[in-house]
Amino acid sequence: MSTPKKVYVVIHSLWGHIKTLGEEVVVGLKESGVDAKLWTVKETLPQEVLDKMHAQKWDLPIITPTELAQADGIIFGLCTRYGTASAQMRTFLDSTGQLFASAALDGKFAGVFTSTSSQHGGVETTALTFLPTLAHLGMIFVPLGYKSGLLGTVTEVIGASPYGAGTIAPSDGSRNVSDLEKKIARMQGTQFASVLARLK
Repeated sequence: MSTPKKVYVVIHSLWGHIKTLGEEVVVGLKESGVDAKLWTVKETLPQEVLDKMHAQKWDLPIITPTELAQADGIIFGLCTRYGTASAQMRTFLDSTGQLFASAALDGKFAGVFTSTSSQHGGVETTALTFLPTLAHLGMIFVPLGYKSGLLGTVTEVIGASPYGAGTIAPSDGSRNVSDLEKKIARMQGTQFASVLARLK
């Protein structure tokens, strides 16, 4: 019997929206026979600032560059800051210089999912501005695409895009991840697993 492919879902989540999506992505991966694990990046803001923001703390392992290289695929959960990934995620990726130098991530598959504070708050730009990082690391981007038809929904607001799952998360905490957004996130895990399955 072959060893299951290993996928790490690496997130930064202050209020739980990205964490919720990440959990659904993991479910989709595991349902497809993938060895999936949810990680977080190290927080960089002072505790005093986090307290004022009412940020939550998660009981998740903190990923290191060494651990990142152990995965066959990586799906990144990105909080949006001014149309790009948060500084916490960027700081982690800026610490992967050794992986870049050794091409340790070259040829590995990667995906993204996002959260933004409004419908036009950067769902697609956050994914697009993340692609150069993946390219420089030699990773192969796996988009969500339109295959399932769920992205064509017009009866409710959703945060997903053809680049990946997503949610709309107003800063006042008035909206949680919807059932449809959860379904799309789980589907992203399933689709990512199907791409991995093509590897021998």
